[in-house]
Parts: sequence; C-alpha cells; structure tokens
Amino acid sequence: MEAPAALEAWQAASRRRRRSAATRPRRREAAAAAAAAARAPGAQPEVDGGVVLRRIQEAREDLLISDFWSSALGTINRCLRKYLEQLKAPVGPLSEALGNVHLDSSPGESDVAPGSVPEETPVTGSRRLKCVCYGVGNFATCVIARDQLAFLLLFLEKCQIPRSHCWVYDPLFSQLEIAVLGTLGVVVLTENEEGKRSVYGEPTVFYMLHCGTALYNNLLWRNWSIDALSKMVIVGNSFRGLEERLLTRILQKHYPYVAKILKGREELAFPQTSQYTDVFNDTSVHWFPVQKLTQLSTDTWAFREEPDYQDCEGLEIIRNKTDEASATD
Repeated sequence: MEAPAALEAWQAASRRRRRSAATRPRRREAAAAAAAAARAPGAQPEVDGGVVLRRIQEAREDLLISDFWSSALGTINRCLRKYLEQLKAPVGPLSEALGNVHLDSSPGESDVAPGSVPEETPVTGSRRLKCVCYGVGNFATCVIARDQLAFLLLFLEKCQIPRSHCWVYDPLFSQLEIAVLGTLGVVVLTENEEGKRSVYGEPTVFYMLHCGTALYNNLLWRNWSIDALSKMVIVGNSFRGLEERLLTRILQKHYPYVAKILKGREELAFPQTSQYTDVFNDTSVHWFPVQKLTQLSTDTWAFREEPDYQDCEGLEIIRNKTDEASATD
C-alpha cells in the first residue's frame, strides 16, 4: 500500500469510535492466533501495510482503556518530574544549556493549578525531549512487539515528543515494517549502532524493552560522564533485576558499566498486570540523579574502555557486521 493511502487508513482508524471493552479479549485472541500462524514454518509474511497499521491502532486502543496504561504512565510521570527538575537545576553548564526545559500543563487543562502537571499527562515544555527505540521486534507478525510499539507511540503523544524526534532500530525489521514506521512518522536508523549512541548534550529517552544486557552496557559506555548520563532516561529491563539474576563477577567482567551505575541511578518499576504479563514484565524507568553520580568514585569515571565481549557466553545482541569483519581481519 502506498504511504499516503496507508496513512489515511491509520487516521480513519483513529477516528473510529472505540469498540466495547467486552469485545477486546476475543479480538486479542484472534490476533495472537494470527501471529502464531505467521511464525509457523512456511508461513508467508504480512504484505499489507494497511493491515499492520490497523492492528497497531487496535493495540493502541486496547492500551488506552487498560488499567496498565494509566498506572504505567503514572510511573513514567513520577520519574520525568524529577528528571526535568534536574535539567532545570542551576548546576553550571547543565542549566545553561537546558534552562528553558520546564514542566507545563497541556492545552485545555484549565482545571489544573498553575505550574502543576496532572499525573496522567507528562509533558516537557518548550525544549523537546528526543527518543531512541531499540529492539521493538517484528511488530507486523508478533503481538508482543506490536503492543510495545503502540505503547511507544502513546508515550510520544503524551510527552509531546514529535515522531520526527524519535529514532527506531531493530536489525530484524522487514522492509514492510520499515515502510510502516516511515508512514507513522518516526525515523528508522539504517545502521546497527549496537546501542553506542551519544545523547549529544540533548535530553533523551531510550526505549529498550527486553533488550540484551550488552545493549545497555554499550549505551552507558558511550555516555559515560556525569553530564551525559544526567540527561538520559531509560525505559527498559530492570537494572535491579539484572543485578539479582547475574553473578556479580559476570556482571563486573562483561557488563562493567551496568555494574558501576547501579549506585548512580534511580529506578521505578512498571506495574504488573495479567493482561500484559509477557509484554512489559521486568520493565522499569531509570534516571540518573546528579547527586548520586557525583558520589561515585573518581576511579569509576576514569575507566572508559570500550566493551568487546570477546569471551562472553550467551551474548544477547546482534553485532554490527562491519565491526565483526574488522575484528577478524
């Protein structure tokens, strides 16, 4: 389907009256069955972008009427309040660069006291946040990936982040999925960065659900300074969970930046609901308070070696083929 026609189908779906909540479970079960069939041996992939867009819209509608969405949004908002207040704080160069970041109420919130933000509406004021999404998966055929993408789109909307300020990458994306993402207005990265992306001095939210530990370790390495980390929020795997699951020696040897940042971050866990158990389990919102970062030892910041994972077993990351080829030359 051509992009304009697909976008028209998306907009038409957005204008539809929401279906009764009683019909949702049956539609979700049908979608799950269709996804399972698509993953079966010999199955043909989706070929209609309009169908994929409609299913994303349906997933969005399901999220909006769920208890999970309101609870998760409240969790994100509590984190963003503290994070954005930190960006406003007079801490030398940080406030000079980001002095115009402020909390504000969205249009039409006339019943909200001046200067306050309702729990369900996190917004960012005149300085826009940026967003980077890694590893959302094959949303054309997988219900879990589609729910995660629908959540991302709602998050961008509620936080007033333009879709053109959201960069998305998964090495498994099909050409259909890349086309659909283009129709939705987000920017699809063409290179496997392995998570090694700098915030470039800009407040940035990284949306990284169910990604490998190496991806988080690489992201932290690329931004290994108080200034850069203080501008970052990560929505992804619980660092507390990583600490509990991995042996300390494994964490320190193979994922040293995750290990070192454990005492320099704050973490709020997503709510747990039966409806989205497999979609948002073990997910937390992380931010990095300047006060905690400055308390870390000088040796912590002096270590800046790039991760290589040469002898790391069970590495859950798809490597950049160019880098792998260079390493073997």
